[in-house]
Amino acid sequence: MLKKTNSESLQRKSAVLSALEELEPYTGASLVHAAREGVTALKSKKTLRTSRIEPPAPLDPKQIAEIRSLLNASQGVFASYLGVSKAAVVAWEYGVRQPSGAALKLLLSIARKNPSVLIAA
Repeated sequence: MLKKTNSESLQRKSAVLSALEELEPYTGASLVHAAREGVTALKSKKTLRTSRIEPPAPLDPKQIAEIRSLLNASQGVFASYLGVSKAAVVAWEYGVRQPSGAALKLLLSIARKNPSVLIAA
């Protein structure tokens, strides 16, 4: 193991002292305030650990057909708006299948509230 020379120790001490001198204008209160702001920001950040996103309520086949009729669209056109197959729309409207979480949440729930969004997209 190599011994540290006096000049290396002095250089390190000097670097530490200059770093401390740079912090001198900050009071303890301002550092505590900054730390609290950081903690608040971290706590307010939404993550899957801190937030629970409720799945949308399922739509019955009649509701899906009503959304499509609001757009005055055929099953094929409605399917193209949603980016799904016509067979999927037919299966939803006949109650054979339910839309997946993504289609239900992002597309059908939005379409129910503002149908023109699908056409504009």
